[in-house]
Amino acid sequence: MSHVKQLSAQRILNAADLTSHGHAEGRQLVLEILEAGMRAADPYFAMKRVLRREGDLLIFGGDPFIPPGSPRGGDEIVDLTKTGRIFVFGSAKGVQRAARAVEEIVGDRLTGGLVIDKKGGDLILERIEVAFGAHPVPDEGCAQGCRRIIELAADLRPDDLVITLQGNGTGSLMTLPVEGVSMADLQHIIYRFQIERGGPTADLVAIRNHLDQMKGGQFTRRLKPARVIHVLCFYTAPYDLIMRGVRYRWLHTMPDETTHADAIRSLKKWDLWDDAPASIRGYLTHAGSAQETLKVAEFEAMDSRIFCLFPVEMSVVPTARRKAEELGFRTHALYNNYTMMAEAAPTGKLVGVMAMHSEIDGTPFQPPCVLLGGGELLVTVGKERGMGGRDQEFAVSAALQLANTRHVVIGAVDSDGTDGPGRQFVDGRDDIPVLTGGLVDSSTLRRAQELGVDLKDALKRHDTSPALYRLDDGIVASMAMSLGDLHVALILDRGDTSINTLGL
Repeated sequence: MSHVKQLSAQRILNAADLTSHGHAEGRQLVLEILEAGMRAADPYFAMKRVLRREGDLLIFGGDPFIPPGSPRGGDEIVDLTKTGRIFVFGSAKGVQRAARAVEEIVGDRLTGGLVIDKKGGDLILERIEVAFGAHPVPDEGCAQGCRRIIELAADLRPDDLVITLQGNGTGSLMTLPVEGVSMADLQHIIYRFQIERGGPTADLVAIRNHLDQMKGGQFTRRLKPARVIHVLCFYTAPYDLIMRGVRYRWLHTMPDETTHADAIRSLKKWDLWDDAPASIRGYLTHAGSAQETLKVAEFEAMDSRIFCLFPVEMSVVPTARRKAEELGFRTHALYNNYTMMAEAAPTGKLVGVMAMHSEIDGTPFQPPCVLLGGGELLVTVGKERGMGGRDQEFAVSAALQLANTRHVVIGAVDSDGTDGPGRQFVDGRDDIPVLTGGLVDSSTLRRAQELGVDLKDALKRHDTSPALYRLDDGIVASMAMSLGDLHVALILDRGDTSINTLGL
């Protein structure tokens, strides 16, 4: 089909521009490390490690992909001669790449299905339908995709097979508000919580799950009585943690132990209860057990299987670390696993200062070395309406500390290929691509001053994309799955120890 774009393994698309200035050698090395880490987040290749077809058998398996402690272990074997229809349903940023692998493996036995991807991506599927929705704040495209999934799943039979795909971004993409709550009301409270206040996903989950017809495992209820295999496009984790852990409640095929009361408490915690539209306050106050999310006992009674695409050792930061060590550098992991719940700009400043001092006096790290970080940082936007993201803010803030360095290059990316909401909340920026992060060194601030680009003002207004793009320091990448962010600081050598760093 001519409208379907072919897949490419390359993630970073503008490497030539990024290495055309500044510390060219260091920039190339950092890009190699970032590229390796970003490729680790590609679900197309990961799915082909989990699923294979041997004649009339579909086989899901491999110990690294099975949550430890699962009630059932070993491969899940599907006899196609005894299977009726096969559907794929799911949502995530970059979900099409996982679905494309399923299309290729299952072949003509695939009936169809639908996945919801983030707006801005290319269509790469042929048999599975695609809806495009907004992220991080949902829109009507998300709801239309959910309604189509419900329509396709309406007459499922016991001999049918459903493969579900869930990953980062599904909290927005799989959105179908409950009756009585409009999309506009839901958008209002999510924007206020996540964008203006910078509230973490862990506190938002109970709110979103209890204002939706699909979230919190309610999607899974709609798949009865079919045979269901859940593929989580995320790190392999212990089964009990997936069932009951806070970090997995946003995967909407999985159970959710929170309640309507938890949603109310979370809104009050962030001082948003009184600001919430009357429809939301009314629904959460009066909803009963019949409107509750899927709980563990109900989920386990369905006897479905769970496979995860990304064993921790094959994920973003470990893969980037191996690449850096292959290039001959000592490595130091500063933070990972979503433990660094801090604002992006101050964290970028801290890493920039550490890299600067490591070059100048060999502390806290002796060059040549690479510092690594992962997970997700925060950005509290307030009332500003700029175009940017947490990795871009990290990079710009780090750049402000590197003016007097000679051997430091710092890069930051979101592994899904898009950092922040892009153009969702701004107008007139169609000439600026949606960036996945930034690559900076000592030349960044100098060139910004020469071109009249105020980096401090860009940070203040949360408008870093135009600044990085004008400096050719903004990273453009293909879309894939999000496994969090990747930060790489390369210190190639010791610098001039006579440099005065006071006042930086």
